[in-house]
Amino acid sequence: MLNNMNFYSFMHRQILIVIALFVSTGFGYVYMGWFYSSLRYELLWFFLLLLLSLWGYRLYKIYKNNNLNMQEKEKWLNHLRYFLFIYFSMWTIMFFLYILHPAIELHYIAIATQLGVAVVSATILVSQRKLAIATLISLMLPLVIYFILLDEFYSYLLSFFTIVLGGVLLYASSNTFNYLVKSQYQAYHDYLTSLGNRRYLIELLENSIRLQKQNKKFPYLLLIDLDHFKTINDTLGHDIGDELLCEVANRMKELSKRHYNHVSRLGGDEFCILSSPYDTKEESLEHAMRFAQELLRIIKKSYTIKEHHLYISASVGISIINSPDMQAGTFIKEADIAMYEAKTQGRDGIILFNDDLSKKVEYKLEIERLLHFALEHNEISLKYQTQVNEKNEIIGCEVLARWHNEKLGNVPPDEFIGIAEQTGLIIELGYYILKEAFQTLKSWDEKGIYLQQMSINISMRQMFHSSFINDVRKLSAQYLNDNLTSKIVFEITETSVAEDVELLIRNMNMLKTLGIRFSMDDFGTGYSSLSYLRKLPINELKIDKSFIFELENSEQGKTMIKTIVNIAKNLNLNIVSEGVEKSSQQKFLIEERCDILQGFYFSHPMDKEAFEKLLLH
Repeated sequence: MLNNMNFYSFMHRQILIVIALFVSTGFGYVYMGWFYSSLRYELLWFFLLLLLSLWGYRLYKIYKNNNLNMQEKEKWLNHLRYFLFIYFSMWTIMFFLYILHPAIELHYIAIATQLGVAVVSATILVSQRKLAIATLISLMLPLVIYFILLDEFYSYLLSFFTIVLGGVLLYASSNTFNYLVKSQYQAYHDYLTSLGNRRYLIELLENSIRLQKQNKKFPYLLLIDLDHFKTINDTLGHDIGDELLCEVANRMKELSKRHYNHVSRLGGDEFCILSSPYDTKEESLEHAMRFAQELLRIIKKSYTIKEHHLYISASVGISIINSPDMQAGTFIKEADIAMYEAKTQGRDGIILFNDDLSKKVEYKLEIERLLHFALEHNEISLKYQTQVNEKNEIIGCEVLARWHNEKLGNVPPDEFIGIAEQTGLIIELGYYILKEAFQTLKSWDEKGIYLQQMSINISMRQMFHSSFINDVRKLSAQYLNDNLTSKIVFEITETSVAEDVELLIRNMNMLKTLGIRFSMDDFGTGYSSLSYLRKLPINELKIDKSFIFELENSEQGKTMIKTIVNIAKNLNLNIVSEGVEKSSQQKFLIEERCDILQGFYFSHPMDKEAFEKLLLH
C-alpha cells in the first residue's frame, strides 16, 4: 500500500495549505452573505469551517510533535482522511444553499467555487487514491445534477463538460498517483532483488525503536554477508553473480515471510533482516539464533544458474534491539561488527554482538586513530632478526616493524599492520620502513658488516600502489649500489597472491630489473597453486612457523615440510624456515636441506646497534 511507504509526511505538509486556502476563501462567502442575504447561514457555515480547521490543526500538531510509530501513523492518517473528506464536503453545503437562492450571481459563485474545490482536492489528495475519487465524485456530482435540472440545451452541454472535467481530474490524479507509487518504490527498494533497500530498513528500524519506547519489546537485526561472492563475480561474470544474488534474496524472502521478518539489501552481497518484536531479550536471542541457523542452511543449498552448479555460504552478525535511546544506524553497525567477527573466525558462522566485541572494536579504532601519528611522534622502530645457514653463520636478517605508543604500550605487528593496510597508512609506513632499512644496510656495508640478504615484508597495498616502484627506484639510487640492491629480498604473503596475479607479476619483474629478489612468506597457509609458483618470479619460499611448531607433535608436520622442500628444490628455489626454537627442529630442517633458518633459537629481533655488535663480535 502507498500509505505504508511514508506518504504520511507528504499529507502532513498539506494540512496547513488546505486550512489556509479554505479559511481565506471562506471569508468570501461571509462577504457574499452580507451583500446578498441575511448572513445567518454564511456565519454558521464559516463557524463550522473554523471548528473543522481547529481539528485539522490539531492533527498537524500531533504528527509534528509526537514521534509516532507506523501503527500510530496509520491511525493518524485514518483520522486525517475523515477530516479532509468532511472539510471538502463543507463547500457542497454552500453550493446547495446558493443554487436555491433567487440571485443568479450566487449560482455563478457556487459553481465556480465547487469547480475550484474539485481541482484543489484532486491536487491535494493525489497520494490518497480512494479518498480522491470519493471526494471528486461528491464535489462534481452536484454540479452535474444541477445542470441537468436546468433542462436547457446549454445546461446538458455543461453537464457533459463537467463529467469530462471530472474524468480528466481523476485521470490526472491517477497518473500522478501511479508516478508517486513508482518513484516511492524505487526510492525504497533495491532495483536488482526488489527487496527493501537501506532507506527502507532505516525507517523500519526507527519504527521498531519507537515501539520499544512504548511496549518494551525486543526485535533482532541480522546482517548477512555472502562468503567469497567476489570470486564468483570475478570468475563467472556479473550476470551470474546478479542471478545468484536474486536467488539468495528469494530464499531469504520466503523464509522471512514465514517468520514475519523484513528483508533488505544494503548493497553488494550484504543483506539485513529485521524481526518482529519479542517479549523478552532472551526470547529474541533464542529466535535470532534459530532463524540464523535455518537461514545459513538454506543459503548453503546448491544453486544451478546457466548450467553452473554453485555453492556459497554466509557470515551472520546479530544485534538485539534493546535500547530506545540508540539510533537505527547504531544497530546496523553493531550487527556489522558481529558479522565481520564471523568473517574473522573463518566465515560460515553466526556471531552475536556483545560488550566484548564492542570493546574490541573501540580498541581497533583507537589503534587506527593513534597510528596516524605514529611516524610523526617517532613511535615506529625497526628490529632485525638473524637468518643463519646450516653452519650457524649469520648470512642475513629480516626487518621487523615495532610500534610503541605511550597510551597503548607495545602494539603487536599483527594488530597494527592489518589496520594500516585497511586504512592505507601502510603506504606511508612502508616507505618509512624501506628508507630506514636501506640506510641501515648502507651503514653496515660502510662498517664492514657484510650480509647475503636483508628481507623486508611488503604489503600488497604497497605492491599495487602507483608510486611504489618509483619510490623503490629512488631509495635504491639514494642509498644503495647495485651490489647492495641485489641483497634486498621483498617478502610477499601467499594469501595475497590471488588478488591480481598479472599485475603482481608485472610489478615484480620491474623491481627485479633493479636486482631485488622475492620471497613467498607463510608458504603453506594460503591458496597458492603450483601454477602460481611457476609463474611468479620468486627466488625463495619461506615455510610458515606453524609447520615448524608441529614437527615434534605429528608426522603430518614433517611430511608437509618435506613436501614443501621438494617442491622448492624442483623449482630451484631457496628454502627459509622461520619459527625455529629448538635444536631438534634445527637438526631436522638441516637434514631436509633447508637453506636458511630463522627463529628465537638463534636470536630474538634486536635493534640496529645490538645487531651490529652481534655481527662484529
